[in-house]
Amino acid sequence: MLMNQTSLKSLDYVQMSNVNYNVYPNSKDYFKNLSELICSSNLSPEFFCHLSQICHNIQSLTIKPKSSISNGLTDLISVQRNLKYFELYYYLEHLDYNEKKLIPLLIKNLPDSLPKLKLHMFNYISLSLIARFSNLQELELSSNYDEDVFQKFEYLQYVIFPQLRSFKIRYGFPRYEHLIKFLENNGKNLKELNLFDISCESDDSLNLAIAKYCSNLKKLSTGFKYNELETLKIVFNSCQYLESISIWCGSEYFDEKEALEAVLKYSQNIVELILYFQFDIQSKLLSKELETFLINWKNRIPQKSLSLVIVSDDGCRSLDKCNKNMKIIEKYIELGVIKKFSKLRYL
Repeated sequence: MLMNQTSLKSLDYVQMSNVNYNVYPNSKDYFKNLSELICSSNLSPEFFCHLSQICHNIQSLTIKPKSSISNGLTDLISVQRNLKYFELYYYLEHLDYNEKKLIPLLIKNLPDSLPKLKLHMFNYISLSLIARFSNLQELELSSNYDEDVFQKFEYLQYVIFPQLRSFKIRYGFPRYEHLIKFLENNGKNLKELNLFDISCESDDSLNLAIAKYCSNLKKLSTGFKYNELETLKIVFNSCQYLESISIWCGSEYFDEKEALEAVLKYSQNIVELILYFQFDIQSKLLSKELETFLINWKNRIPQKSLSLVIVSDDGCRSLDKCNKNMKIIEKYIELGVIKKFSKLRYL
């Protein structure tokens, strides 16, 4: 079916364990314009060898985890002339010793000019390998809550990425002092900073460092405890370009009323508010309090419609689980006060 097309630009082979190119006599012409590849890590070396001979202009390459890593991957990466995005997932328990040694080779073969990099689990990758990507604009690092993984961030704290615009950390957290030093070196050009995590990591000194070093942010995800309102005010005052903010609700963090009031009173350009509800939290927001917030938002000058996002799980009774609240939200969507309303589950 695929070969009925004259040329393929995007290919997803995550679910296929083997590909026989002998049945594709014209595969050279078919694959020569391939620009996006998503594939499993354990496809045969022949698959990657074949692509290495044909595909030299892949712009986006995503490697998904399977039971092994093919040694043909390094060859495919090394011949790419225009790679703009590289994403790698792997799980160490699936790999033998030789396969683990292949992981840093994949990074070494990436072009120095790579602008976007996403790594999930990087135990066997020296972060010094990342330091050479001087053109890096987007960087995302994540682990599976393995504390040893983010200990390596100690090296990265001193590296300067002059083009970095987006930095995200997920499913784990470096030491706060290392993150603060990293932001001191790289915060001034950041437009997006995501330090959010379902483990609810948060630190007042880190948030103050965000206010000090990241004044050009447009999108921020971090945690503020209920006694850190002054810090949130400082962040809003320092980051005056901020358009989107994510706030934890419940337990030691703000409740919904406090979060809504803080954004209403102290933010200047917010147009998107994302409320994360901790597990098993029961919403305490009264419907009249929600409507009061929306009335006051409508009267803000300048007037800007708000995108409201609720993130929770099935065991959490967040504000959207109340029928009265949802009727109020629907009312203010019709009035144009709420531009968009979304309900999401934890990722």
